[in-house]
Amino acid sequence: MSIVAGVDFGTLSVRVSIFDSARGRLGAGVGEYPLLRKKEDPDHATQSHADHMKALAEAMRSAVLHAGIDGSAIEAIALDTTGSSVIPVDANLEPIDDYYLWCDHRAWKEAAEITAAAHAHKLEAIDWCGGIYSSEWGFAKLLHWLRHNPQKRERFATALEHCDMVAAVLCGIHDPADVPRSVCAMGHKWMWNAGLGGLPSEEFLTAVDPTLAGVRSQLGGRYETSDRIAGHLAPEWAEKLGLRAGIPIPVGAFDAHWDAIGAGVRLGDVVNVVGTSTCIIAISQKAGLIPGVCGVVQGSVDPQCTGIEAGLSATGDIFEAVARRAGTTVAELSRGLESYHGGETGLLRLTWDNGDRTVLVNPELSGITLGWRLTHTAQDELFAAIEGTAFHTRVILERMEEHGVPVHRIINGGGIPQKNPVLNQVYANVMGKPILVPKSDVTSLGSAIFAFLAAGTFRTVEEAQNALCADFAIIQPEPAHAATYQELYGLYRKLYFSFGERRSVAVEIGAVLPELRRIAARARGGKNAGSAAS
Repeated sequence: MSIVAGVDFGTLSVRVSIFDSARGRLGAGVGEYPLLRKKEDPDHATQSHADHMKALAEAMRSAVLHAGIDGSAIEAIALDTTGSSVIPVDANLEPIDDYYLWCDHRAWKEAAEITAAAHAHKLEAIDWCGGIYSSEWGFAKLLHWLRHNPQKRERFATALEHCDMVAAVLCGIHDPADVPRSVCAMGHKWMWNAGLGGLPSEEFLTAVDPTLAGVRSQLGGRYETSDRIAGHLAPEWAEKLGLRAGIPIPVGAFDAHWDAIGAGVRLGDVVNVVGTSTCIIAISQKAGLIPGVCGVVQGSVDPQCTGIEAGLSATGDIFEAVARRAGTTVAELSRGLESYHGGETGLLRLTWDNGDRTVLVNPELSGITLGWRLTHTAQDELFAAIEGTAFHTRVILERMEEHGVPVHRIINGGGIPQKNPVLNQVYANVMGKPILVPKSDVTSLGSAIFAFLAAGTFRTVEEAQNALCADFAIIQPEPAHAATYQELYGLYRKLYFSFGERRSVAVEIGAVLPELRRIAARARGGKNAGSAAS
């Protein structure tokens, strides 16, 4: 029996959970931090390193208190974070600026330039991240920062992903050459590929922009999977966290990848980690290229398998935006959604409100809703948004299957499926397959599993999952609704690629709106639930 701490940094808060290897979760604590947005620049999203670390200390002490244990009983701590969330630091690993958070899309121009240069130079690494470089990823964010902060270049020593920065700070590492670099982070977001010699060459990076000269050599450190130890908790941070100095800290990773581990992902599974955005995670025994999918990386999820990542740039954020515009909350607006029938609103929602992460990888797209009528309500829009995220997810899963990734089970992980049964049912109906939902909260469980590995409690990820992961509730598709969604999906898929691809071929869309009305009238069947098209 052993006790560890699993840490999960999300977009607006950090959650620390204390786990016992025999009894499971003992307690948890949360620390919040602000997200800096700018109304005049919707692409801007930054956060402070100091705010993160202050919140971590608060959350850790709260978790220990709620667990009813002494902090000295904790044998290891593991941390996952959002990503790509990038911070520039100096030679002592002190921040020069705030994090460019994962949802900061200011680097859309830089991403397009990297993509163009990669194809012009026939850079093989671009194929392993779907063929298109994203504004959400590391090199694009770093290049944007370097271009807009030339006066700070002299101080710049390296850039770090959030998971690597936190691990280095907690371990008392101050030399960039000694920094642990997460294969999960660097493989999915920085085009690092062990089989291709690591990062893209200096020649390629300077061809993108001479501003990147020397950056490759500045991204040194130990590139390792999360079954390796990043270091040990430094006395300074042991005191701040209320823990014992010297306990091991494994190399970190992104939150979605470890959330998939906590949700019980196995070969043949796909996990939809549904939160502010959606990360879609799968593991495979072999590596293969998947166009438009943002990463195929050996060891990024389970260190013994190939990790595959895709996703939606916004999910919960869209639901929140719909509610905010209506002057209410998602919880209030969701009351009564269970009475809606598939397709009854007559609305078809392309959920690009924050761009497209997969499979088009285009941050310049914006949300589209077709089928508006005078009687529609915010609740109708919320239901259509849920349907839209489900349709988008199906596009992604089909792309993965087309390129050899088996999808035997679909697991809805993350926070939203735990409290939104309507979403789970809609997903089952849209996919035409059962949706599995963990019966208990798995937040921070993935990080706890890697903490247990670091402590030597379990020998493998699978052994830890067998001991700690929850059973599943199984949501079956409803045949009538599934048949309706099969019709709607044909419309959605046509519009998704027609509106979303820059060089899409001409398609006939004149029948779309009448078809939406026809499907809505049939779905309602005379009932009045929802204000829907009438």
